Formats: sequence, C-alpha cells, structure tokens
Amino acid sequence: MDQQDNVSWSTMQTIENAASVEALQDCTLRHSTMLQTAGCLRHVAALEEKKTVVSDYLRWYIIDRNMCVIDRFKEGLSALQFLTALQQYPTLLAPVLCYSEKKLTALELERLFKHDLSPSGSNRRLREGQTLGYWADYLLDCEEGQAALCVEDVLMFATGLTSLPPSGLEPLPKIEFLDDSPFPMANTCSNTLKLPLLDSYNVFKSRMDFGIQNSPGFGCF
Repeated sequence: MDQQDNVSWSTMQTIENAASVEALQDCTLRHSTMLQTAGCLRHVAALEEKKTVVSDYLRWYIIDRNMCVIDRFKEGLSALQFLTALQQYPTLLAPVLCYSEKKLTALELERLFKHDLSPSGSNRRLREGQTLGYWADYLLDCEEGQAALCVEDVLMFATGLTSLPPSGLEPLPKIEFLDDSPFPMANTCSNTLKLPLLDSYNVFKSRMDFGIQNSPGFGCF
C-alpha cells in the first residue's frame, strides 16, 4: 500500500468515525479535492450520510478508477469463454478465482500423494506398506500437534508450497521409497517425496522431524 492509499483509507476512517454532523462537514471540507475527484463530494446535513460518502468513494477507488484494467481482464476471460461460464455458474467457479483460507488436514495430504508399490508378496512391498502406515500416522501426529512439524511444513518440504492452489498441483505429488538414506528427501520440481524404509514408527517419526527441520532450501536434504 503506497502513501496515497494510506491517505485515502485514513480519510475514510475519519469520515466513518465522525461523531457529529459538524465533524463530518469539517472532514469532507478538508478533503474536498479528493472527494471531488471521486465524484462524491456533497453537502452533508445528517450524520447518517457518512455511510453514503464512504460507500461512493470506495466504489470509485476500487472499481470505477480501475475500469480500464477490469475491462481488459474481462476481455481476456472472454477469449476462452470463461467469462460466460463464470456468469452462468458463479458459485461453482468462485473458488478458482477467490482465495479462501482452508486448514490443510492430514487426510487431504495423505490422499494427495500417490505411490507405486513393488510387486505384491515381495519383501520390499511389505516394507513399503509398513512405511505408508507410518506416513499416515505421522501426518496425524503433525495435525494433532504431536510432532515437531505441522502438515503445512510437510507440504512445503515436498512441494515448496504451504497451501494447496485452487487449480491443484502439477505434476501430481507422488511418494517414492529410499533404501540408502535414513532421512526423507524431496524434489520440489517434480513434487516428489521420498520416504525412508525404517523398522519402527518412533524411528520414522524422529527421522522425519529431523530431516525436514534441517533441510536446506525448500526440501532437498
């Protein structure tokens, strides 16, 4: 936010907090040039009119003065007929365009990562299945505060992101298994998380905590 923005918001707060008609009139007079530019300068005779002044100014500041940019944005959306779809199904498409904070859960993170297992019946397949069980338990511990990390830390280690983008991740996250390292590894370019094959959950948990906490950069230990 630049200096002009700070002045604008400060002025609107002053108008909105005016406790008398006299205070409101004095504020609008002091900032008459700014209000006139926005087309919302008026003689106020009642305290309730402050809401109209603020509403009109904010509409000008956010929408009207940016109309050229908004029109160009709409033209871009129209090129692929997305604007038409957005107008027809606003509720369905709103999550794609509007950020809404959503708490990441252990189950979501577990389902996010796909994996290829060794042939059924092999010793390695048994160890991989055991490790996937450790992985699920570890994510639950992260979610419940029973580990040194939270689920967002694990996602950051594996993908470089702390939250899931509305359009999903590309490439799709996957799990691989390590024979030659007791600590987890990750490749954030391919969204690949590599889990160590260990003999107990307690060891797995401590190595995951240590490996992720001490990883340089976004997650390559």
